[in-house]
Amino acid sequence: MNAKVEEKYWDDAVDGEECTSPEYVVTEARINAYAELTGDFTPVHIDEEYAKTTPFGTRVAHGLFGLSIADGLKTQSDMRFIPGMSLGWTWDFRLPIKINDTLRVRFKVTNRRLSKSKPGWGIIVLASELINQFDEVVQVGEHRLMIPRRPGQF
Repeated sequence: MNAKVEEKYWDDAVDGEECTSPEYVVTEARINAYAELTGDFTPVHIDEEYAKTTPFGTRVAHGLFGLSIADGLKTQSDMRFIPGMSLGWTWDFRLPIKINDTLRVRFKVTNRRLSKSKPGWGIIVLASELINQFDEVVQVGEHRLMIPRRPGQF
């Protein structure tokens, strides 16, 4: 993570601004750890022999593992925001995430507005794509965030 990146207030966000995160390698150990953490031991995620009999032909990561990685990678990027509140996600799974895939998230500010209910705060929407090493979009969606405004700007 680049420690010199200045976190942005809502006022600093620019419609259309884009960023791509650092890379993340999906390992067997990470998939197993996610299964332990969540309690989701579905065989397609943890049993290679079983997974070979599925349409995937091999073990795949949990879908929510991908969303979790996308969220974490954003925090390691060169465009970070002052901590606020997540208002929700819309998220679609497009392709399987396999062991040894290298992922990154590409995200873009697509909408900004002032909060109607919380003075001193604004809402941004980040369109996000989780991309593998082949530049294929494996998951896609958007994240709605409430971010503090810069002090003295309202």
